[in-house]
Amino acid sequence: MTAPRYLLDTNIVSYLVKQAPAPVGHRFDAVPRSSIAISVVSEAELLYGLARNPGTKACAHVHDFLAKTVILPWTSEAAAQYADLRATRERSGKSIHILDLLIAAHALALGATLVTNDQVFRDIPGLICEDWTRN
Repeated sequence: MTAPRYLLDTNIVSYLVKQAPAPVGHRFDAVPRSSIAISVVSEAELLYGLARNPGTKACAHVHDFLAKTVILPWTSEAAAQYADLRATRERSGKSIHILDLLIAAHALALGATLVTNDQVFRDIPGLICEDWTRN
C-alpha cells in the first residue's frame, strides 16, 4: 500500500461519525478513499471513547467507520519522528498531549497531511495540516 495523502485526526473522525459539520462530510466524500487513513493511535482513542460510554448510539457508527477505513500501524519511522519531535518540544518548553504528539509523528513519518481542527498541531515544524471543518 502506498502512503495515504491524508491522515485524519481523531477529532475529524468524530465529526464524520456524528455527521456534522457539513464541510467535513463534503470534503471527505470528495477525496478518494485510497488517499485517506487514520493512525492506530486514533483508533485507540475512538475505542477508548466507546469503552467509557458503552451502548451509545455512536458505537455502531464508530465501528462501521473503522471497518471501512485504512488503519495504519505504528512504525519505527513514526517512533523516530516522535522521539525527535518530543525532545524538540521539551527543549522549547512547548507541551502537547502525548497522543497528539504520536499522531503528529505518524503523519510526519508518512509524509501525509494531517486533517484536524485542533490548533495544537499548527506550530509543529514540517507538519502540513488542513481543517476540513471550514469551507
